[in-house]
Amino acid sequence: SASDMLVKVKAVFNDNGWKEAWCNEESLKGLLNHAGIVVKKSEDGIGPMKISVTSCEFLVARLGSIMMSSQQLSGRKLYSYPDVHIVIAFTSQIVPDIKQALSGISEKYAGRMPSMVSMVTGPSRTADIEKTLVMGAHGPKEVYVFLADDIT
Repeated sequence: SASDMLVKVKAVFNDNGWKEAWCNEESLKGLLNHAGIVVKKSEDGIGPMKISVTSCEFLVARLGSIMMSSQQLSGRKLYSYPDVHIVIAFTSQIVPDIKQALSGISEKYAGRMPSMVSMVTGPSRTADIEKTLVMGAHGPKEVYVFLADDIT
């Protein structure tokens, strides 16, 4: 349930000593505030942005990936800039493959496709820097996905 998920989100914040998160989505802000997490908006400045909380378009089961788009209220900054990206998702957003995810995007935004659709498949990593594995070089070092059953 959503309340169980909220308990788990709060536990991750407590375990890591995190006190605040950046979030632009009103529905998620209410959940975070209820959990006692200070919520900031990206307009407050991205310099100190360490943790972001966003929704997603779909979770692609076969790839173990998160589909994001530029049409989301979070904007692109909130899932590419912070060190930690937390995604709040619901079971109705799970699709088997990328084909169904793209069909879902096409259906959802009929006639006004997002200018960008992106797949998040885990924390950023690269070995391009002196052939050494570097985490967080091009995006978050950590990605968390919290899943709840849809509220009926």
